[in-house]
Amino acid sequence: MAKIGIVGAGSWGIALSVLLHNNDHEVAVWSIIKEEVEMLREKREHESKLPGVKLPEDMTFTDSIEEIAQDKDVMILAVPSPYTRSTCRMLKPYVKEGQLIVNVAKGVEDNTFDTLTDIVQEEIPQANAAVLSGPSHAEEVGRGLPTTCVAGAKDKATADYLQNIFTSPVFRVYTSSDMLGIELGGALKNVIALAAGMADGLGYGDNTKAALITRGITEIARLGTAMGGRQETFYGLTGIGDLIVTCASVHSRNRKAGYLIGKGYTMEQAMAEVKMIVEGVYSAKAALGLSRKFHVEMPIVEQVNEILFQGKKADEAVKELMLRDRKDESEDYQW
Repeated sequence: MAKIGIVGAGSWGIALSVLLHNNDHEVAVWSIIKEEVEMLREKREHESKLPGVKLPEDMTFTDSIEEIAQDKDVMILAVPSPYTRSTCRMLKPYVKEGQLIVNVAKGVEDNTFDTLTDIVQEEIPQANAAVLSGPSHAEEVGRGLPTTCVAGAKDKATADYLQNIFTSPVFRVYTSSDMLGIELGGALKNVIALAAGMADGLGYGDNTKAALITRGITEIARLGTAMGGRQETFYGLTGIGDLIVTCASVHSRNRKAGYLIGKGYTMEQAMAEVKMIVEGVYSAKAALGLSRKFHVEMPIVEQVNEILFQGKKADEAVKELMLRDRKDESEDYQW
């Protein structure tokens, strides 16, 4: 049995708390919002973010950052990506040397281009940062539906340890040393999912969705390998797997926000309607900045940025994508 502290009481943090409790671990959950903690203690359910998923009586909840960090074998960092750095700064004074911190959020910081484990390591240098990612909507994990993810770490022993902690009859975990590839896949797929949602909002069909997914993973892999990630990572669970589920699922907040934008909402109106952090909006700027830094062509990412931040109409962006210069499908083709 491991002692696990989950930092963040959103839908994903709560879903993982249930999974890990069912795996016979001792679980505590932290939220910065005192009223949220009181609600979880009283109702034993997150009524707004994960309704219907009951929380065990022996699971504890706290708004004390010091308490959640004390005497833990593993800490799960499950706050939305825009709050990763500020949360790490709060945690730092209470984190012991060598503390294992597993980031489970998905994003890239738009002003620094740091991945979230980069941020953990910068702000809490004494920590051992790792990542868990994959096609894993909280709504399904919380209900115990079969799901598969990847644990990434700097060393095999840490990855194996996390694999053992998380694996269950309904949650299979693979291991990987490609932390950069895992995190880039998880962050950038949200940008493509916004585009997929826009296509749905415009009334386009399955052909369009398939094109966005296929060309989207090409853009992600092109940038990811230029940055040092491994090609096979982007065609695995944390790349194409996560991209498929986020572009297609009714649970996807990024797809939903994109759908509303396709229907004519502004980015701000869509985010307000979704009522949760839309990670792809934040990652879109970072993706565009990285594409320019590494001189990588990412036309879908470029068009999403123009729609989000420059007021471009979604249907105009689609037309521009369709009428780009004619190309071979792969730069590696030999005639």
